[in-house]
Amino acid sequence: MTRQVALITGGTRGIGLGIARALARDGWQLALCGVRPADAVRDVLDELRALGPDIIVAYEPADLAVAADRVRLIDAVRARFGAIHALVNNAGRAPRVRADLLQAAEESFEEVLRTNLQGPYFLTQQVAALMITQQRAGAPLTTGHEQAGQDASATAVRPPATAPAVHGGGIVFVTSVSADMASPNRGEYCVSKAGLAMATKLFAVRLAEFGIPVYEVRPGIIATDMTAGVKEVYDRRIADGLVPDRRWGTPEDVGRAVAALLRGDVPYATGTVVHIDGGLAVPRL
Repeated sequence: MTRQVALITGGTRGIGLGIARALARDGWQLALCGVRPADAVRDVLDELRALGPDIIVAYEPADLAVAADRVRLIDAVRARFGAIHALVNNAGRAPRVRADLLQAAEESFEEVLRTNLQGPYFLTQQVAALMITQQRAGAPLTTGHEQAGQDASATAVRPPATAPAVHGGGIVFVTSVSADMASPNRGEYCVSKAGLAMATKLFAVRLAEFGIPVYEVRPGIIATDMTAGVKEVYDRRIADGLVPDRRWGTPEDVGRAVAALLRGDVPYATGTVVHIDGGLAVPRL
């Protein structure tokens, strides 16, 4: 491959799709996963392929809560692209029922934590090991358009003139303002995102010696299918000043931030938390 490859979990809808669009415009090859069958996402894949010249977009159905699916996902991406240069841990789920903290079911806690925390935690473990192996084979993340296993100065492949150059790479955890802001009617979701925030720190420290940056992107109130059911509530609250920017966030807002991080536009910043929330989390009197 002459372009770098990004694996985006949950990359065919909502925030994940916003991220996929931003990376496609930057010239990344995309490996996406989700729980829907491939036939259900064909239109989305075609849309992404149309965003840049010679972009390859592959999709693999996978449930990150299942260990065997994580292994199969990585094997499929390696078989298709040969390498992974960026991982965006975006896939997640809300509780099936919003329940008061004092009545919430243990089964719901287990389901949300397996998908939102355990899955991305161990997927990152596996992808990080692959990235380290790629480095030792001569393909560090920051080489851009060089071929693995050969001298970079002799093998640099120039992309088409209309395709933006891709550099950088790394790992991004997409969390939520719920990592820090308590919602007692969906405690399991908050706990899962708080766990991901710590996972960012852990992997940032562990992978720094290999030059693999790890970031947390923390969205606020974003207009997606997950928030569609509470739209009227948050319309009123945003109008009343809950969000200083006085608007909903969009998947594109998050996508642009992730693209900047994976381009390498924010160097010397591993472990950084990037708030995409319109000022929601700013303490105010």
